[in-house]
Amino acid sequence: MSDANLNLGNLDACEDPFALFAQWFEAARAREINDPEAMTLATVDADGLPDARMVLCKGVEAGGLVFYSNVESAKGRQIEARPKAAALFHWKSLRRQARFRGPVSLIDEAAADLYFHSRPRQSQIGAWASQQSRALESRAALEALTAEYQQRFGDDEIPRPPYWRGFRLEADEVELWADGAFRLHDRVRFARAAHGWTRRRLFP
Repeated sequence: MSDANLNLGNLDACEDPFALFAQWFEAARAREINDPEAMTLATVDADGLPDARMVLCKGVEAGGLVFYSNVESAKGRQIEARPKAAALFHWKSLRRQARFRGPVSLIDEAAADLYFHSRPRQSQIGAWASQQSRALESRAALEALTAEYQQRFGDDEIPRPPYWRGFRLEADEVELWADGAFRLHDRVRFARAAHGWTRRRLFP
């Protein structure tokens, strides 16, 4: 399918934003140079101050985005306290954006196990070595912890750390954005309704 068909016309015809997003996601995987799965994830801290960082989207399923992280990290603690988030994809080479907002919940541990063991072994070691978001004395201290866990596990299977979990952002709102000439961009916002999605075109 051509880029033209994926942009303006299909936004008007689209009734399920995740169906079109899946096409955009695959196009990004084919054309983006680095990390097409990268998305900005925004949460809110205890003072109500927004906090944003890049994470990798590792699944798109049933109207939700799946990502993995340390539940003891800043994002994990913020999600536990206020289980809502926003996510943004920006694919510069495709001149498209996709925005999502909604509640966040933990996925089941079996699914987290499955994904954890699909990761490179050094990434599994890293999940044990990194006390994500907490103060680190030095780079050498991180490298020492990594070496310690490498020695501990040897050639054995590495268990998933109990604090390393999967999250699912279930989108109540989705906005798809396609670049237009002279900043006359194409924006359509979808809102989850009792039976499907409502759709509204927005000024750029």
